[in-house]
Amino acid sequence: MFSADQSCWFVRKVICWRAVASMAWSVLLLLPTTALFVVLSRISLFHPILWISECLSLLTSTSAIFSFILLCGVVLLVGFFNLEYYTVVPSIACSKIALLGQVLHPRQFVHSLVHCIMGVVVAWCCAFTIGGRYRSLGHPCTQDESSSGPEMCLNEYHLVLLLVGAFIGYSHSLVGVVYNMNYVSFHTMQQYKYLRFKGALPLVVKASAVQALYCLRNFLVLYFFMGYAPRAWICRTLDLNINCSIHSLDSVSSLLDLSLLYHLWISGTFLLLTWYITVLLFRIFVTEVYSFPVQSTFTEDAHQCLPKVITGMQPMILKFLALQDLALLSQHSPSRRLEVFSLSQPGGHPHIWTALSKECLSLLSDLTERLVTHHDTVATNGRAKSQSTGSNKRSTTSSESSVGMDDMKTPRPSVLIRTPGSVFLRSSGLRTPLTTPFTPDRDSPFSSPALRRLTGPLEPQGPLSPGFSSIQSPHVMRRGPKLWSASTDSQLNGSPSPGPATSPSQAQLKPSFLVTFLQNRKDQLPEASSQSLFADSQLHIWALQGLSHLVAASFSEDQYGIVQTTLPTILSTMLVLQEAVDRHFKLPHTSSKPGHCSCGMGDDSYKTLRFALRSSLKTAVYRITTTFGGHLHAVQMSAEHRKRLQHFLEYKE
Repeated sequence: MFSADQSCWFVRKVICWRAVASMAWSVLLLLPTTALFVVLSRISLFHPILWISECLSLLTSTSAIFSFILLCGVVLLVGFFNLEYYTVVPSIACSKIALLGQVLHPRQFVHSLVHCIMGVVVAWCCAFTIGGRYRSLGHPCTQDESSSGPEMCLNEYHLVLLLVGAFIGYSHSLVGVVYNMNYVSFHTMQQYKYLRFKGALPLVVKASAVQALYCLRNFLVLYFFMGYAPRAWICRTLDLNINCSIHSLDSVSSLLDLSLLYHLWISGTFLLLTWYITVLLFRIFVTEVYSFPVQSTFTEDAHQCLPKVITGMQPMILKFLALQDLALLSQHSPSRRLEVFSLSQPGGHPHIWTALSKECLSLLSDLTERLVTHHDTVATNGRAKSQSTGSNKRSTTSSESSVGMDDMKTPRPSVLIRTPGSVFLRSSGLRTPLTTPFTPDRDSPFSSPALRRLTGPLEPQGPLSPGFSSIQSPHVMRRGPKLWSASTDSQLNGSPSPGPATSPSQAQLKPSFLVTFLQNRKDQLPEASSQSLFADSQLHIWALQGLSHLVAASFSEDQYGIVQTTLPTILSTMLVLQEAVDRHFKLPHTSSKPGHCSCGMGDDSYKTLRFALRSSLKTAVYRITTTFGGHLHAVQMSAEHRKRLQHFLEYKE
């Protein structure tokens, strides 16, 4: 391990300079963005010559240069906040209380306050650029309004534009917390910075326009009900009068002014576009691949080598870039792989391979331990254990409990709601792990009291029930029961399968909108908990890729056989992790398919990390088994792991 002072070299020499480069490009791109805003804000299709001449004269004026300097200062400040607030491990709030705590945190309060001020500054520059009725906050009152002498009246159009800037600035800060705007992800496909920026620019423009539209809608609703408060405060503070001859803007007719709406929207889009471009460039520059030396000739530079860097934890981005370099090294650099397989001189010890493999295996073991702990927690909170009452509870055997346990791990469709068999055991007295569909889990610790009141126990079917019959059709019994079919309960009670007609009792099994809504809200907590477990799984994906590629390459490149000494540990660690991952995906309320990512600037790629990890894990084991083939039979491992490995050798996984 190396000290924190030694690790700061990476922040000073790499991260800071990358941030400065992203800010410089943001300032350079601010010039064409501002010119485009000037053209669009003063658009006049019926007078094109006058329109172009006014735009050119404004862009070359002294006041426009002063506004551009202010905008440059805002962009630099946004870049500084990107550097201070970025993270490579997303902060996932598992509850609304946790999210509220993040929003009300003092550090976040400073972030929101500064962005409000910057929004006002950008809005003031936009007001000056648009000109006309937006140019100044006050204007001379008419003689009818001021009989005692010349006084200043409030220009509400200018005030509204400034308030829109402040509102969008705060919304940008708030959205950054809710949607992890400060999260910096690493792309799996390596591209040049120009190509990444070119590909993401249309998305940035679209996100700016759409977000500005939503912010404008919310602001207009808020100003309609509370617009009098800032207007009165500004007039009292700056000693301004209200122009009585002009209707105030907190009315429906005034707020529906198309010219006003267009200028507010184009100003908000310009504000968000400049900030989003700064965020995008920072993400591109800071995640650029960095090549660490595998070994150093001089002792004072040893802390900058890959075996030393990869074992550190601070700053976290240093560890991410180190493992990314290891994954790329193992795939595309034969000369650097030879350095990994080399022996130290003097002594002849594989220090480089030992350090790299030990750290990768440690990461995989830590993830396995986290998954096992999470599984044990879920299994003991009442979800995975069937419950009964009366004499049935005392006669429950361990084998039946294990059957119910395995059934609870069965993946379920996302549109259906799972119910433990214990809900029906209490009412029908039958012992079965199968469940009736479309019934919310009332015994779950995540269920709300409202959900328990809405869903009561099903009434048992008796001889007088419409669905009860002693006659069983051989065609029905020949087909096995379907877990999610509507005839599960009737088949278990000996009744025939229902026909095409839908009876009133079956219609009652369909969940109402409120039940479905409450169930979806209940599922959000386990889903967020599952996402937080794999929040840093990009490290584990690179560790799996690096280890598997190095092991596969060692089959022909390892002259000393140093990798074969740790091959049993590597295979055992991967197989244990795969078992833990498979068990996690079989837990209730755990999604088995990746969801759709949003189109905004909020990076939600962390939601698919668990699926990428599962795929990378299976690919890593297949990569090793495909390379070594039957030679793996000589590797010492447990019988269970050998059986699992045989499935990979036979391509049955």
